[in-house]
Formats: sequence, structure tokens, C-alpha cells
Amino acid sequence: MMGVLNHLSTLLLLSLLPPALSGVNRFDPECQEFFLEGTNPNLPGILVGGTVQNQNRYKPICQLFKNIYRFATLYDTTNKIPVFSAYTFTGPPTDCRPSQSWMIEPQLENENVKLNGKLNMKCCKVVNNQAADTDYYKNGMGLHRGHLFPCSYAPDDDTMMSTFTLTNAVPQERSFNQGSWKTMEGRVREALVKNCKDNNKIKAYVVTGAVPSNNIQLNNRVNIPDLMWTAYCCYNSEKDKWMAGAHWGENKEKRNTKVLEPHSLADLNVMLNQYYHVDGVVVGDVKVFPDQCSNGVIPTELLKGKNKVIRVSQKTKTKTNSKRKLNGGVQVKPKKVQKKSRNKNNGVQRSKINK
Repeated sequence: MMGVLNHLSTLLLLSLLPPALSGVNRFDPECQEFFLEGTNPNLPGILVGGTVQNQNRYKPICQLFKNIYRFATLYDTTNKIPVFSAYTFTGPPTDCRPSQSWMIEPQLENENVKLNGKLNMKCCKVVNNQAADTDYYKNGMGLHRGHLFPCSYAPDDDTMMSTFTLTNAVPQERSFNQGSWKTMEGRVREALVKNCKDNNKIKAYVVTGAVPSNNIQLNNRVNIPDLMWTAYCCYNSEKDKWMAGAHWGENKEKRNTKVLEPHSLADLNVMLNQYYHVDGVVVGDVKVFPDQCSNGVIPTELLKGKNKVIRVSQKTKTKTNSKRKLNGGVQVKPKKVQKKSRNKNNGVQRSKINK
């Protein structure tokens, strides 16, 4: 579908700022298009009223790729995984496996990534505030780089490639990723195509997140989340109804499991309340979408076949064990691995991050 990406022609606005924290603790206006009515999720202790509560730890990222903002991510630099990614779904295409290496965000390392107007190709030899590709390589734990914004939901090739940033991924158990989670993503996608048409144009707002575990780590650095969740909301002009729903599942080995059950957004908010709190006190203020989505109807397609059993082959190898992709400029790799790599770019995603 696409050739190897030779370089990234993206724009880094934040490089004009000093390496110290700028004091900005909200998503930039350029990112608000990925949130319904520009309303960010409300997560007590993390993001409240659109304001990041601990800006030293959580970083709002406007994911910029080839001069276009593609989606938004709130990133946890302590756990080194995203809290969530927010994006819009507008329909086809569906195939998604571009020849794309996983990228990182140099800004999270306080790097000045522009030198005399040119990209700094020596960026990020040491990665302290985010996951690196080498964290996943031969991890021996059966863990994949699990997309939050799935590339199969992207509307074009460039947006597909933009999802391959480790700020959009969490360590996901292989059988969960290839089994019930993948099946859910496909079922939701089909439901959004059929039910999210406003004046005959497909558009849905989706937020996908991960709940971190208590100090269970990949490579002694990257938190392995306990749970993953996703939620969507859209307006169906033909039915004059808001359509909305959610799914979640535990991030653990699942050989034979049922399809992830659909839930209302109210159910999701209640479930997440036990994880997002302030100083150990549950305040019950989780709200992923604005009020109009609260009574949204779950598409009937997702209510069918929810008891179907999904089987994942135990013989399937993880991609991290079967083929290594070079994430150049992050850590030193064996030369023989570098020679095999088809992608010689620096593995850098250059977005707009409010520090």
C-alpha cells in the first residue's frame, strides 16, 4: 500500500519554546476538533475542566504528522503510557499495516529538535519520559504495542502512519490484543459506519484509554495497564438520535473469551470512578463525553452476538519476537539488526506538546 517512510516532514511549533515547562496545561485549540464540542474528558486527579492537574507528569499532545494534526493524546510520563487518545472516525479505508517504524516524541525529553531549520537526526539517545521501541523488543511477556487510536480507524495512509507513535500505545497482552479487543474494534467500526451519519456524512468521536496497574512494568520502566476502555458518541440525523456506547476489558491473557460486552457511557463513567480519584478519595466525577451523549443509544449491531466465544491461537508469534523494526536514534542497536531495517528514518514523531 505504501513504501517505506524515508523521512518525516512535520512541523514542530514547540521547538520555539525553552526546554523548561511553559506553564500551559491544556490542549491547544488545534486539538479541540477531536473532542465533541471541544469538551475534554473529565478525569479526577488528572484532567478536570480541561485543565491538567499535574503538568509535570501529564502532557497534552496534539499529534502532528506531515503538517496536519491527526489526533490528541494525554500522556503520563511517570507510567510512560497514554492516559487516552481522542480522535474522530469518518469511515474508510479499513486496511492498516503501513511499512512504518514506531516513533517517539523528542519534546518529552526536553530536546531541541530543530537545528538551523533542519530536523535534528541525533535526537533522543536516552529516553527517560516515555516508552522506547527497545522496551518492547523480545520482552518475553507476550506483550504487543497496543494502539489506542487504532490505525484501522484512520481515514487515510498518512493518518494511519501517525498512529505508530509509542505515545499512542500501551503494553497489551497478545491474546487480548488479537482476540476480544481486535474483535471489538472491528464490530464498533462497522456500527459507526452504519449509525453515525449526520446529513449522510460519517462522523463519530472516539476516546480510548488505559487504566495503569499498581507498579507492574515492562522492562522495569513501562507500566502494563490493568484495563483498557473505549467510548464513542455521534449524532444520527436520520434517526434524530445520539448514538453512544463503551467497551472495556482486562489486559490479561485470554485464550477463549467472549466478545467484549457493550455498555452505556453511564456504566463506563461509574466503572472508571473507582480508578480515577483524588488522594485516594473517590469523587465520582468521571465524564468521558458531554451531556448529550449520556442517553445515547447503543447500536443494535453491537448487542448481537455478544456471547460469541473468541479463540486465539497459542501458536501465533508476537510481531515483536518475529520481526524487529528499527526505532533509530533512541538506543544503540546491534549492527546486524540495523542492516536488516528497511526504514532509515529517525523514528521521531514531531507533535505539539503543551508542557
